[in-house]
Amino acid sequence: MIKTAEKDSSGVVLPDGRPTTNPGEKTREQSRKEEDGNYVPVIIKRSDETGRHPDDALENAIEEGVEQLCRPALSLFLSALAGGLIVGFSAMAVAVVLTLTLKLNAPEIAGRIASAFVYPLGFIVCILSGAQLFTEHTATALYPVLDRKAKLVQLLNLWGIVILGNLIGAFGSASLLFMAGEVIDAEAGFISIGHHLTKFSNTSLFVSAVLAGWLMATAAWLVASTSQSQARITVIFVVTFLIGLGGFHHSIAGAVEMFAAVLYDPQFTIPVAIRFISVTLCGNTVGGVFFVALLNYAYIRRTND
Repeated sequence: MIKTAEKDSSGVVLPDGRPTTNPGEKTREQSRKEEDGNYVPVIIKRSDETGRHPDDALENAIEEGVEQLCRPALSLFLSALAGGLIVGFSAMAVAVVLTLTLKLNAPEIAGRIASAFVYPLGFIVCILSGAQLFTEHTATALYPVLDRKAKLVQLLNLWGIVILGNLIGAFGSASLLFMAGEVIDAEAGFISIGHHLTKFSNTSLFVSAVLAGWLMATAAWLVASTSQSQARITVIFVVTFLIGLGGFHHSIAGAVEMFAAVLYDPQFTIPVAIRFISVTLCGNTVGGVFFVALLNYAYIRRTND
């Protein structure tokens, strides 16, 4: 006759029927209950290593948009002013590279590729520092309006403040770069960029700005979809590299380049600068609104509903 092993209080026995715990010793289950009574259970999640579902990314973008729409006007303006100043370093980097390639008589394609590699630098510093850039808000600030958590007038007010701050910052950055021209030695580069900004028709300029706005709003969406710094830097670099490689026109970085060209060469006038900035602002807005904000909101929110 085979003897059946009896379970001890923990529910686990050895093959010979002996309990796994000594008499009077607490079982693991009893220890857990005692620990739960004395401590609060906490689940720790490495969110920086996890991707966000599109639904979660949209909710995060809506929350960020609401936060920006509710910011005091002065705070928003100063942040936008900082953004316009910082992004000027992208213009400086491109001008320096173009000046060097012109001095070396390098092929035009070499200058474009080299410029594309340095163009992202100012954007990376600007976006990671938390400064406001208009092309980020063409989409981000629109999500709360589409979700009926904010009004259109709030969106237009935010856009107006950010654009004003960015343009004043862009002019300030261009002025500083001009005053430091003897050190930077990039006059030829700025003049070359000025020709690139003004030689196109309004239609070509507008379509180019639409593509740039589309890419920048996509970058803002991808940045909001991850909290890992390395991934954010990669996203910003890739997107702005494509803008530089394609020669697309970004309204704020282009404003720095345009203002610098006006300061360096009298052939570039204020009306010419106003034409460039107004057309590219419209194009950037259309690219961010229609190709990113409306599409993202439609396929995530409306399709799921």
